[in-house]
Parts: sequence; C-alpha cells; structure tokens
Amino acid sequence: MDLRSVDLNLLVVFETMAEHGSVTRTAEAIGLSQPATSAALARLRKLLGDPLFVKVGSEMRPTPRAKALIEPVRRILTAVKEEILPRGDFDPATTARSFTVLTPDIGEINLIPKLYARLVKDAPGVCLKSMSMPRNATTEALESGMADLALGYYPDLQKANFFQQRLFRNKYVIVLRDEHPTIGSSLTMAEFLAADHVIVRPDGRAHLFEQFLLAEGIQRKVKLEVSHFMALLPSISSTDLIATVPRDLADVMRQYGKIRSLPTPMDSPIIDLHQFWHRRFHHDPAHIWLRKIVSDLFGPP
Repeated sequence: MDLRSVDLNLLVVFETMAEHGSVTRTAEAIGLSQPATSAALARLRKLLGDPLFVKVGSEMRPTPRAKALIEPVRRILTAVKEEILPRGDFDPATTARSFTVLTPDIGEINLIPKLYARLVKDAPGVCLKSMSMPRNATTEALESGMADLALGYYPDLQKANFFQQRLFRNKYVIVLRDEHPTIGSSLTMAEFLAADHVIVRPDGRAHLFEQFLLAEGIQRKVKLEVSHFMALLPSISSTDLIATVPRDLADVMRQYGKIRSLPTPMDSPIIDLHQFWHRRFHHDPAHIWLRKIVSDLFGPP
C-alpha cells in the first residue's frame, strides 16, 4: 500500500465511528455531513479491504479487523496530536521545565535575579540556569538547544536563523569610591586621562568602550585588569581606581558598596541590549512565554 494514498482524516473518522457506533453521531462529533461521513467510511473499507463496521440492530458494530485496528489508530492519532502538531498547552503554573540563559556576568548581576524572581512568582516549578561563555560559542549553544536565550550585547548573533528583540539601551558611566581624594562631583577629560583605571576583559576580549577609545586614539592609565565585572566592586571600594562601566552595572554597584557614578567626559557609545534566540524555537509555546517575560521585565515600556 502506498502511504501517500492514506488520508489522516480517515483515521479520525474510524476512531470516532468506533466510539459512537453510528454514522449520524460520528458525523455530528467531527462536524461532517452524513453523506461526507458515509463517503469517508466507504474509502476506508476500500483502502483496508474490509467492511469494518456492520449494522447490527440499530448500531454499527466493528468487524474483527476493525477491533484489531482501534488501539493502533488511537496511538497514531495521539502521537500526531502530542508530538507533531503545534502544542498550545503550556501552563507556567504547573510546568517543571528548565531554561538556560546565556549572559555575561553583568547580566548575571543585573538581569538574572530579576528574571528568577518573576519566574518564581509565575512558574514556581521552573528551573533557571545562567551561563557565560565566549561569544564564538553562543551560536552553537543556541542552535543545539543547549541554551534557550542569549541576553546582552551579542553582535555576532545578528545573522540568519536568529531572531532578536531590543530590550533597552545602556550608557557608559564612570564609577569610583565615594571618598575619592581627587575627583569631585564631575569628571573632566584631563582628570579621566590622569586617573588610574581598572578594566574588565572577560575571556580576554575588549568591550565596546575599549574599541571606542582605540578608534578615538584615547589612552588611559590602566593599572589593573580583571576578567570579571564582579571584581570591580572590591577593587574600586578599596583603592583610588576608577572604571568605565554600563549604567545598569553602576546602579547595582551603588547598592552594595560606597560607590558613586559620574557621566563620562566624552560622548561614549550607547549599548543596545537584546534577547536572541534561534528560529528552531521561535514557535515553541514555553519559549514564547519566556521571551514575553524577558520583554516585560527589560523591554521598553
């Protein structure tokens, strides 16, 4: 038998007929006319070479061949409904799904706590995992499903097969300790160049601000280089070093240390923060729900 000749709708008619034992009730249950239902049964009988349902009294009873097919047909239809057709039955309140988000340590400091707090409220069974990895590894992680989203500044993901949504724009600011001995309520370009700086190079790579300074020919006095933004707080709190960081990180640092922030003395670049995902998961109901949560929390009002 050529599978191309099998109409899946015929299996729906067969299962419904097996349940109701009546052409009239079958037609009503699946929304077909009686002639259309009878025609579908005729096609099934021809296809399978068996009467399938025979009238006994006022009911249509299954033949031995039809009885043997009832469970296999139900398994096929269940598999199609649950494993092939789009599912819209995602329930945040009952799900136990795990989500993995790629974000640098700035995101882990500023974004992940807020995201987790919202997930706990709306989906208490959800597990959240945050990962930081080199930018050249994020593409494979999202393609493979190892990660669901990437949150942050990922220019390498602005390419085919990836979706993106801009969340917010971030300015750069200067952070320094409250009692800095030489810098007051504002920062001039001369003071910026004379100050001792600490910079962050995650995975040894330069950030957008580093690239901006290089293009402008601006050289700072870099006295300390670290690989994690979390190292900035103790470094700045206990020394006269200053750092240039995204504004949202400065906001967090002020909460946990005697830190203040100042505008940069030059027109520094603006960072556009996005959420990125692979097209494989674009229509997944759980993924859609997660992206909506991220957009609600961090997107434009």
